[in-house]
Amino acid sequence: MCGMAKGSHDWEHTERVFKLALCIGKKEKADIETIRYAAILHDIARSCEDKSNGRIDHAERGAAIARDILKRHKFESDKIKRITQCIASHRFRGKNRPATLEAKVLFDADKLDSIGAVGIGRAFLFAGEIGAKLHNSKGTDISRTKPYTTEDTAYREYVVKLCKVKGSMLTREGRRMAQKRHKYMKDFFVRLNGEVEGVI
Repeated sequence: MCGMAKGSHDWEHTERVFKLALCIGKKEKADIETIRYAAILHDIARSCEDKSNGRIDHAERGAAIARDILKRHKFESDKIKRITQCIASHRFRGKNRPATLEAKVLFDADKLDSIGAVGIGRAFLFAGEIGAKLHNSKGTDISRTKPYTTEDTAYREYVVKLCKVKGSMLTREGRRMAQKRHKYMKDFFVRLNGEVEGVI
């Protein structure tokens, strides 16, 4: 284990993902027991990724840690496999894609917590955690900026990742829930850009 995760990926994030996953899982008729454990354990290695400045994939590391925990608690091997598959494939930028319904549910729940009002708050919180500025300098080419630098602002996170989340949802319920969250977030960043430029 790598210690405690920072505020943008803390226990409150896990609780929100847990609630969202149960809500989506029930609508999609997924295996709720698998979803419960996967949601609780999904970010168990997040601090490893933070401390490595993104070099460690917390989803892959988390699946390995979760496997050991579940084995120690005598979970059946099939259940361990289903839970760890969810964890290994929940990361937006990860190379493992969700293959099972339960993995898709966890993926969507985790992504929903990254957009909308909560997503905006978390993006600014993460930017503060790594020492980023409030907003990118005028004329900054976002495609040339790097993560974990002063240019890794909430707006950069929106351009690089958050604006694409709505289109990446994998369940019907996830897609439905993402619509309003996406609109709210998009309108916010339009407003932010206008205020920064002094035109609003």
